Amino acid sequence: MLKKALLGAVALLALVGQAQAEDLKEFRIGILGGENEADRLRNFQCLVDKLPAAIGVEKVSLFPAADYDGVIQGLLGGTLDYAELGASGYAKIYLAKADAVEPILTTVQTDGSTGYHSIMVARKDSGITKLEDLKGKKLGFADPDSTSGYLVPLVTLPEAIGAPVKEFFGETGFGGGHENLVLEVVKGTFDAGTTFGSGIGEFKDGYTSGNLRKMVDKGVLDMNDLVELWKSPLIPNGPIVVRTSMNDDMKAKFKQFMMDLPKTDAACFSAIQGGDFTGFTEVNADFYKPIIDARKATIGG
Repeated sequence: MLKKALLGAVALLALVGQAQAEDLKEFRIGILGGENEADRLRNFQCLVDKLPAAIGVEKVSLFPAADYDGVIQGLLGGTLDYAELGASGYAKIYLAKADAVEPILTTVQTDGSTGYHSIMVARKDSGITKLEDLKGKKLGFADPDSTSGYLVPLVTLPEAIGAPVKEFFGETGFGGGHENLVLEVVKGTFDAGTTFGSGIGEFKDGYTSGNLRKMVDKGVLDMNDLVELWKSPLIPNGPIVVRTSMNDDMKAKFKQFMMDLPKTDAACFSAIQGGDFTGFTEVNADFYKPIIDARKATIGG
């Protein structure tokens, strides 16, 4: 009986060890949609090159989703190990399955803050110079799961315009991600659109970080073509999240790798973050409680 119990225990330990070993073979990275796929893959290639040795895996795979929800569903289903989300995207996961992922880090802006802004822009030659000029016109949002591109404008714009979004604007729609949304504003599909930026530095440069800055740096946007109409209150920077069921050793190695990245490879850090940041700081679910509550009250899970 004792021998049988010992053999059972040994077998169980072997299975646990095997599961942990399997966990270490491949590290799967989800990349949010809304930007040209080739650009996203190129920006994250440095992690494919560096992470295997740093965290002890055989392979790192990139999964660029068509939209935000593709990554969200991958994290909920346990088929992705790491992703960088907006706060609203994390809130959607939290409201569906609170223990699916762990937020571990977020970025720190060049002024030391851990937030950014929703930025509403219009074409400079449209004649639209202020929010009031948008009465009855068409507003574009970035993505239904975007914090700056949808949730925060939905919650905070009514105070600025003196009416619910649906009553003030003649029509609203989605641009298919931040980069695409801004391009659609430039094309005239939308009279204005909501994207994001650090709000630090100069608007003419696309600020120090965010979608506008990334587009400027890639040469696909001239800020002289746009005018800023509105800037939201400060929004918590989105989290780096990891699969909760990942083994603790990998979590610790990955977290340390990311914390060190701004110093060990500043170019890689800048590529995956898109702009100028000083580094990372630790966060947990409590940091995102205001956004979780706002999403639950406004658009639900």
